[in-house]
Amino acid sequence: MAKVTPFKKINMALFQNIVKPNVKIKIPRFVLQKSENITPIPPLQKETYEVAEIYPIYEPFVYARIIYDREEYEYLYELIEPPLSEEETKLINGIKNTLERTLKYSWQIMSLRDKEQYLEESIESFFRSRAINVDKISKQKIMYYIKRDYVGYQKIDGLLRDENVEDISCDGVDVPIYVYHRKYQSVKTMLKFDDDDELNSFVVYISQKCGRQISVADPILDGTTAEGHRVQATYGREVTTRGATFTIRRFKEKPFTPTELVLYGTASPEMVAYLWLMVEQGESAIVIGGPASGKTSTLNAFTMFIPPAAKIVSMEDTREINLPHQNWIPGTTRSGTGEKSLLGKAAGEIDMYDLVRAALRQRPNYIVVGEVRGKETYTMFQAMATGHTTYSTMHADSIVSMIHRLENPPINCPRILMTALNTVIIEKIVRVKDEMVRRITQIVEIVGFETETNELITNVVFEWDGEKDRHVYKGHSYLFDKIMTMKNLTHDEMMEEFERRTDIARYWVKKRVLDYRDIWGTISDYYKDPLGTIENIRKELEEDEIK
Repeated sequence: MAKVTPFKKINMALFQNIVKPNVKIKIPRFVLQKSENITPIPPLQKETYEVAEIYPIYEPFVYARIIYDREEYEYLYELIEPPLSEEETKLINGIKNTLERTLKYSWQIMSLRDKEQYLEESIESFFRSRAINVDKISKQKIMYYIKRDYVGYQKIDGLLRDENVEDISCDGVDVPIYVYHRKYQSVKTMLKFDDDDELNSFVVYISQKCGRQISVADPILDGTTAEGHRVQATYGREVTTRGATFTIRRFKEKPFTPTELVLYGTASPEMVAYLWLMVEQGESAIVIGGPASGKTSTLNAFTMFIPPAAKIVSMEDTREINLPHQNWIPGTTRSGTGEKSLLGKAAGEIDMYDLVRAALRQRPNYIVVGEVRGKETYTMFQAMATGHTTYSTMHADSIVSMIHRLENPPINCPRILMTALNTVIIEKIVRVKDEMVRRITQIVEIVGFETETNELITNVVFEWDGEKDRHVYKGHSYLFDKIMTMKNLTHDEMMEEFERRTDIARYWVKKRVLDYRDIWGTISDYYKDPLGTIENIRKELEEDEIK
């Protein structure tokens, strides 16, 4: 592909052929007046570079350019921001020096709107007091960089705005920052921190955004920002020898939907229909898989089927679950102060066990536990056994490894108690052709306990066929049997109900229904008039096929 030549005004026609389809532009944390001729696309730096894709992140200021390096056989991520002249750079430095002296003590407790207004007034006052005349474009660029550095996330702000970026990782000083891109997986960026002072200063900055402290005395940080981004960081060279580090897992502002599960190939429409029935019947489930296999996203997706008015209580170490429900109590753990007592807890510490116990007193219809790994798991299974519908995630790659984790320290859950769990969803990162993708490889029902062999009796409902990259229904479900018994349905009637919900899932995918309100609207219509709703949906699908 030919190199992109520089030009002063962005030609949006250029993006029409190379921009990623259906890219969601994140609503910016701070808003600037839009203007043209802000960010020209620079030429490629090497002849071995090819443009794979360009898309806007925050128009007209920030764009992402994905480059393929033919020499190194790798993709690169370039963040394109407004270029600054020498004079504009001097003005920005002058404004920052003034702000450092004049920022109020109340800056940290100001709202975002107040901070923006304070910065705008300070910039205008700076220009006015020095009789500096700045043209409109320069003022826009200066405003962008000041707000980026004082309200946003400084040089990585554009990465956090990119909906396609899932994780951002900095491994030390003078080391390129890496991102995990939804389409290109792990990609090296052209950003890095040049020295220890710059990187240490940034780590302190993000720790303040998490409402935490990080220092030589306490060099490890685990926290969550106000926007919900999950942060793990280290300070200086105390525990990481190449300098300070940080890993930020971006928080998805819009809840992950069942439609996206199918669009990304993680699940099939039939599996979505099954998960819908599972949630409707109040079956408890756990999603297991390795790190970054998509467990929490899948959990978010099928909890979309929880009725809007149902009471939900969730608990996590750091916030990842994002539900659209209003009747939802999201709980997170907190660290204590001082040394740990004989009970293993510091003063004021609230752990997952405390949150699970508290949840049982709040009369929830559904309990959602972000990830189970300790003694809270035993309490969670007791909640399942007493009739509380519970959903959670866990690090394990099979039913056998899940059982071993559950029945050994520190969880120590008796195997007989595991029968309270109805469904296990196994998700993995697998290779399909030349890509690493996330797939639900199995949905397994736990249907009983064999006392003589001390083994759980399981039934595989869906399984992923790796050769054809498709999900296969194995022919029988005990969940369907329960529904048939409860509602006095024949097998044919049950399969008709299943097919109707499968067609609704196909309709969501065909129409790209990604807004939870539209999904809830369809579900509500279906409950009121199932036959009329499915007739309209099937008619619309048939008309689309004819076209």
